Amino acid sequence: MDRSEKVTENRTALVTGGSGYFGELLCQRLLGRGYNVRIIDLNPTELDGIEAMFEGDILDEALMAKACEGVDIVFHNVAQVPLAKDKKKFWSVNRDGTRSVLEAALKTGVKKVVYTSSSAVFGAPETNPVTRQTAPNPAEDYGEAKLAGETLCHDYVAKGLDVSIVRPRTIIGHGRLGIFQVLFDWIAAGKDVPVFNGGHNIYQFVHADDLADACIAAGERAGAATYNIGAKEFGSMRELLEGLIAHAGSKSQVKSLPMGLAKFGMETMALIGLSPLGPYHALMYGRSMYFDISDAERELGYTPAYSNHSAICSSYDWYLANRDNLGGAPKSHHKSPLKKGALAMVPPVLSLMPS
Repeated sequence: MDRSEKVTENRTALVTGGSGYFGELLCQRLLGRGYNVRIIDLNPTELDGIEAMFEGDILDEALMAKACEGVDIVFHNVAQVPLAKDKKKFWSVNRDGTRSVLEAALKTGVKKVVYTSSSAVFGAPETNPVTRQTAPNPAEDYGEAKLAGETLCHDYVAKGLDVSIVRPRTIIGHGRLGIFQVLFDWIAAGKDVPVFNGGHNIYQFVHADDLADACIAAGERAGAATYNIGAKEFGSMRELLEGLIAHAGSKSQVKSLPMGLAKFGMETMALIGLSPLGPYHALMYGRSMYFDISDAERELGYTPAYSNHSAICSSYDWYLANRDNLGGAPKSHHKSPLKKGALAMVPPVLSLMPS
């Protein structure tokens, strides 16, 4: 993908969730390309240069319609994420909120909608790589609700709205906290890091910058389509973590836990409120999952700048440089430091395990 700034004068984009981690980054890149940018979010934005800020809920139909008036492209990023664990909000936000956005876009004549979905719609796939032809098979509420959002997109395409779906692999990037903060703190402190069944599962990430470029390219391409987005260069979970440990110059070691026992422990701790992880994390950490990105390469000119290794190393470096200044009221789960709960017990347990 050509990463030179593409000036797109007099085009107006609305970003739902524009105050969140990925939404804010997407707004910055849109502004850099000459878009007029609006945001609708429950939280105010701190970005300069925004044309309009609509502070409120995407389920507010009147507000949503007002925000869409005169808009060329809507980038729909609002989601109740797995870390939130609120099953009712999975459906009210991820399904019903998506319906509200699509309906407003249709009624106001928006030319294009880009829906940021999730790889969770595939659950734990039976085969890899996952392609456009792979049938979704979510394994928990978050993935089911995101798939319901995709189904609504198809419904509105049938009504005449141009909608593209972008499914990212696990997003990483500068400022992405949550679970990554726990990992980075362990490695900075020289504590051991767990993998399941040796960590030989192949796992793909996507850097937030690459994802933003893919979303913008999808928004500029006419015609409904679905794109699976991830890094082009990736490997096993063990390789990823050992590479990061070497980059950090840390004394940490990668220690293996039996998959069944670890999964049971993670799920149990989540159920009784002692772990910040959601069911999807327990499901996928020890399993292989990676996308075939050839459709995006061919149709969008998608050329990811980050490999798994460069993405996680640069994110780690950013975190170390900025972690003393990450206080203040959190605006999204992905921007927020994570309460570690039972995860604090993991390094002591790992010290008893072979590597």
